[in-house]
Amino acid sequence: MRADQILFPTDAGLYCPEGGFHIDPVRPVDRALITHGHSDHARFGHGAVMATQQTLDIMRLRMGADHAGAEQAAQGTMRIGGVTVSFHPAGHVLGSAQIAVTSGDCRIVVSGDYTRAANPTCLPFQPIPCDVFVTEATFGLPVFRFPDPATQAAKLMASMAEFPDRPHLIGAYALGKAQHVISLMRQAGYDAPIAIHGALKTLCDYYVAQGVDLGPLIPATADEVPAQLVIAPPSAFASLWVQRFRDPVVGFASGWMAVRARARQRGVELPLIVSDHVDWPMLTGTLAELSPSEVWVTHGTEDGVIRWCELQGMAARPLRLVGYEDEAEE
Repeated sequence: MRADQILFPTDAGLYCPEGGFHIDPVRPVDRALITHGHSDHARFGHGAVMATQQTLDIMRLRMGADHAGAEQAAQGTMRIGGVTVSFHPAGHVLGSAQIAVTSGDCRIVVSGDYTRAANPTCLPFQPIPCDVFVTEATFGLPVFRFPDPATQAAKLMASMAEFPDRPHLIGAYALGKAQHVISLMRQAGYDAPIAIHGALKTLCDYYVAQGVDLGPLIPATADEVPAQLVIAPPSAFASLWVQRFRDPVVGFASGWMAVRARARQRGVELPLIVSDHVDWPMLTGTLAELSPSEVWVTHGTEDGVIRWCELQGMAARPLRLVGYEDEAEE
């Protein structure tokens, strides 16, 4: 059976007819396999959901216990209808996984969102030999070459030392990025309490319960917040909450901060280039390492990746999944 008969895009998302399931569907379906808990991949209302236990926990925390009719934690290699399925670490956020689907002698790996950079808050990406590799292309252009995340923690530390009387408010998405930034600061030797917006507490508590050391955290709810470093979701910067801070240094942690125009548009004084996605060298390096027979490209800048594959003699095509948002959680 051809790979495009094992998995193919539909209006609801990537579908496997032999298994009767969708992967990261964009609307409610009878059976969904979910790569990770970000809202552009994990949605409410499926009849049944299979994911890693951590992703199931995160979906429950974010959407409620009734987010799906039934749940099943992914364990080992499983037979679903006429295909075998297994989940493998993606390095993106806690619980994130690539999903390998095998039918006969053809294996397709759907990577979801992934990175090859070290991330102290989750398991590292695990290369899985495959015939077809489905890759994201969020930052799929040669211009995207991210620095070592430790240098961005050092940049934040230097700013805090230069402006000790100014609170540093760093925008970071609630799932994955906030915990990544906090962990990077702890690795850099920052052991003072870090204040977090209330919207981050539930997921930070879950990360800690899963063994991720985030150090002392305090709520950023009082009129006077006794911390120089404050982490908040980007949405908080458009609310009255931000007005309690006098003359703050406003920062934002994202791969998009590599684009200076984006930082200026957001009014970001301290752009921190911290991403949980592959940049261009990581993406192309992964494709070279796996050397699949075919690459399917989705979720971003497809043309650059497809052209690179063509130059390497590697078959590639766009896999246009309806409903995916560009970098919704980055």
